[in-house]
Amino acid sequence: MVDTKTPGDKKLSVPSKTLSLKPRVETGTVRQSFSHGRSKQVVVEKRGKRRIDGTPEPQAAEVAKPAPAAPTPAPSRPAPPRNAGSGVVLRTLTEDERSARASALADAKVREVEERRQAEEEAQRRAVREAAERAEREAAESRRKAEEERHRHEDEAKRKAETEAKKRFGEGEQPQSAPRAAAAAPAAATSRPGAPAARTGTATARPGTTTARPGTSTQRPAGGPLGRAPAVAAGPDEDDGPRQIRRGPGGAARPAAAPKTTHKPGPQKERGRLTVVTALNADEVRERSIASFRRRTQRLKGHASNEPKEKLIREVVIPEAITIQELANRMAERAVDVIRMLMKQGAMHKITDVIDADTAQLIAEELGHTVKRVAASDVEEGLFDTVDDSTDTETRSPVVTVMGHVDHGKTSLLDALRHANVVSGEAGGITQHIGAYQVVSPESGKKITFIDTPGHAAFTAMRARGAKVTDIVVLVVAADDGVMPQTVEAINHAKAARVPIIVAINKIDKPDAKPERVRTELLQHEVQVESFGGDVVDVEVSAKNKTNLDKLLEMIALQADILDLKTNSERPAEGTVIEAKLDRGRGPVATVLVQRGTLRVGDIIVAGAEMGRVRALISDQGETVQEAGPSVPVEVLGFNGPPEAGDRLAVVENEARARQVTSYRAHQKRENAAASISGMRGSLEQMMSQLKTAGRKEFPLIIKADVQGSLEAILGSLEKLGTDEVAARILHAGVGGISESDVTLAEGFNAAIIGFSVRANKEAAAAAKRNGIEIRYYNIIYDLVDDVKKAMSGLLAPTLRETMLGNAAILEIFNISKVGKVAGCRVTDGTVERGANVRLIRDNVVVHEGKLSTLKRFKDEVKEVQSGQECGMAFENYHDMRAGDVIECYRVETIQRSL
Repeated sequence: MVDTKTPGDKKLSVPSKTLSLKPRVETGTVRQSFSHGRSKQVVVEKRGKRRIDGTPEPQAAEVAKPAPAAPTPAPSRPAPPRNAGSGVVLRTLTEDERSARASALADAKVREVEERRQAEEEAQRRAVREAAERAEREAAESRRKAEEERHRHEDEAKRKAETEAKKRFGEGEQPQSAPRAAAAAPAAATSRPGAPAARTGTATARPGTTTARPGTSTQRPAGGPLGRAPAVAAGPDEDDGPRQIRRGPGGAARPAAAPKTTHKPGPQKERGRLTVVTALNADEVRERSIASFRRRTQRLKGHASNEPKEKLIREVVIPEAITIQELANRMAERAVDVIRMLMKQGAMHKITDVIDADTAQLIAEELGHTVKRVAASDVEEGLFDTVDDSTDTETRSPVVTVMGHVDHGKTSLLDALRHANVVSGEAGGITQHIGAYQVVSPESGKKITFIDTPGHAAFTAMRARGAKVTDIVVLVVAADDGVMPQTVEAINHAKAARVPIIVAINKIDKPDAKPERVRTELLQHEVQVESFGGDVVDVEVSAKNKTNLDKLLEMIALQADILDLKTNSERPAEGTVIEAKLDRGRGPVATVLVQRGTLRVGDIIVAGAEMGRVRALISDQGETVQEAGPSVPVEVLGFNGPPEAGDRLAVVENEARARQVTSYRAHQKRENAAASISGMRGSLEQMMSQLKTAGRKEFPLIIKADVQGSLEAILGSLEKLGTDEVAARILHAGVGGISESDVTLAEGFNAAIIGFSVRANKEAAAAAKRNGIEIRYYNIIYDLVDDVKKAMSGLLAPTLRETMLGNAAILEIFNISKVGKVAGCRVTDGTVERGANVRLIRDNVVVHEGKLSTLKRFKDEVKEVQSGQECGMAFENYHDMRAGDVIECYRVETIQRSL
């Protein structure tokens, strides 16, 4: 194929190679010039547009809008190919090329429709915008016209007021003051903005108009038919000579009136220094006096006060108790009226008295107001359990509580999972604190939050708290011990909380381990494991040998997947205080389990009656973190005081809300404490119980513990020790070390001080030694409870028990001088001892009880007389003895009681 440089000369040649078609390209060369005299020859190609079946290009038809659309040829038969001028014959398009070009045309039509739609939408938006701008301009124009009209009316009113004032106070003025006033109005009209400017020189009146005569004020107003103010002469040449104004067509000219001034004739006020002379001459200009102005103000006020006022109906917010003054202020009524209404009801009150909400509601409704009753507890509304409609939720870690009997290996199992050694730090080898930890599952890599609870019987409240905040309960049962009382209690807690149970049978490495016995004993408490056809998962583990720990974690993860635990982490945080303590270096520290939302440093938090701002967050590994998400246990620093264990924590929006909530809760706490101490009258049963315990002895105690949970367990155990005769009286119980104030309180009530895992500071120890106050320290709750039990047992009255010694019959009565009556007796059974207690029985009736003062055998004093022997007896302070009476001899033994 040969390609010439001539654009129009293109021919097809058939060489020995395959036949091909050159593209429709017209080429040419141009020279392109550059800077610095350089140039370059560039080949330019011009591609021709190809049409399908002879139809014109749709875009070209769109561009030529004025021209009418050409009729489309019938597609029945393709047009024969055109012969180029050079005689080149073009081939027809293949099916692929035709379909490609048809799809391109369809895409172009779609784009064209889209562009047309966008153009129409833009035109509509432009029309709406222009309509809004037009309406805004019209509104601005109407406002401007209204402002001008208002100014015009104000000027008219001012001119009328000035005219009236001049007529009222102008008795001593010249008669020509009226023309001057008439001339003042046009002058004022010319000074307004928007009025036509006055011309300088001579102003000629229009034909048909009437000029103002001297002494008249017939000028045309500004708003007259002419639509403008009359022309007024102005400028410095207005006083040079008389102006000529023509009256009308054919009228004779006459001189114009002299220009009028608005001020009154007379000397101007001097504006120099204020002297006696100027002050005395100041009355030359008549001005309105201050007294006149005051009288006018009083008249206006009197007219206004006589008008009836509309009564305002208000919505009055009434709390549970409110003072009369506050109620009157909220109703916008006089307090005197409120007191008058109360007097009509037969109640005499002062303005500062407090009335109840029902009385306040009756008064407010009688005065026509609407009432909204509120309670003090309303401050807690919306603090917890707010509905979260957000769909942006994510999966959270499960919270697992480990429960079981004491010494069944709960903490050891957690240590094996965490690769830690918490057991070695516990006093006595038993867990006495509740702890929260996070463990990463080696299989899935997900985190699991574990809560370790004590197993001792005293820590029931801790176990209940752990069951409330958990998702899954792991019940640890020793294979060699079986189901014990605290195991049953843990099962009941889990059932009350309605959470699934996973049974971990521990200590299977021991030779006497019997897992099947544990499964059988669980059936008695309605816990049926999967191996017995139930739905409770059981895993045999060994914390010592770390056996099947991965299987236990797998079962926990599987149960968590079934529960589908999800929450929104972006909402304000809510949680529960697991434990709280008072650290000497860090202040109040609370272990919190975050349940919803995310807790961040700087948040304002409320827990129970305590509030604060989060100063620091410390994880279970001792690391400082900036935020804690759902199911994460952290230590929170920043509380004003240690909250109670089990209190719910919430993040509030500001400190004012936090103070409202904490003040209400503190007030409720004080009222409950006062009610429990004072023993308010209740039912008849309560009154009888108080009478029964009125003579009860009390053992005063002051208890200080390291954490709130331990303190709670100690108080519960000591309360159970009390009986109808003796009870422990807790003067003060708190968290933290023993201070000097505790020693002072103990000195006033002669109480003992007990410290559980805390110590007294130097000053407190010295004060206790000086005042003889006993301070006892304990680390194990068993020892504390046992010692207090022994001390309280010492307050119990001892038990008296009689032991029979023997009986003797009186044979004869002897009167001996200086001694009195002596009974000669024979011992019938047992023995008779000197100094023993005796009863004198006559005709089977006890007539005297006393002590034996004399016991003689023959003439000698003896200690005891055996059965069958005779002896002489005499009673202390009693001599009415007769022959035939029976003497019963016995011994009274004192037995110390215990709780």
